[in-house]
Amino acid sequence: MQEKLQLLKELQSLDTERQTLVRQRQTFVGEQDQLQSELDRVQEMVDSLTTEIDGLDEQRREFAQALTLEEDNIARSESRLPQIKTQKEYVAVLKEVDTAKKLSKELTEQIDAKDNELASLGADKEEKAAELASLGEKVAARRSEIGAEQTKVEADLESMTSRREALLKQLPTTLRKRYQLLLERRGGIAVVEARGGACLGCHMHLPPQQFNSLYLAKEVQSCPHCNRLLYIENQE
Repeated sequence: MQEKLQLLKELQSLDTERQTLVRQRQTFVGEQDQLQSELDRVQEMVDSLTTEIDGLDEQRREFAQALTLEEDNIARSESRLPQIKTQKEYVAVLKEVDTAKKLSKELTEQIDAKDNELASLGADKEEKAAELASLGEKVAARRSEIGAEQTKVEADLESMTSRREALLKQLPTTLRKRYQLLLERRGGIAVVEARGGACLGCHMHLPPQQFNSLYLAKEVQSCPHCNRLLYIENQE
């Protein structure tokens, strides 16, 4: 019976260690996702600024084309003035020139405003692009570290799985199934020590007679409260 209890203790110790490694592996996955999310966040900001800049560029080009047309109209109208013979026509052309100059002034102001916006957004994009590049380097370095750590964890898990299977094969089928079931139902803790008259799994007191019988180790016993398998360390 001592041999079975020792096997159970080794299994529990191994499974506890395995659970730690599994959680560590999950942590790595979560960190990878978080790193990618941060990269995506900054990339989206750069992409958004690029789209906004492209839109402003298009608007500026349209204003510039309109300004060129108005300046051509002004030049054409002013070139006609010396050839005009009537006062009425002369005044009408002057009015056209004046209207075109006002529109040209408005277009110039709009172009200047777009240039200011483009300069501001360009600076923002440059800053975010630099942030993205720096973040990309840090993420790549951390991913490399995580990859090395993951490789070690996977190797350790594979080794532990082999050891675990070997230990399980040494247990009787009924006890093996009992252990596996408790492992699933009791948060990964199926085998616990009894000390000071209590189960250290649920911290409930055991019947005195049962606690004393644990020293004899004649059979594998369970806690009457949480059903975990019990063992006791021999004390002088």
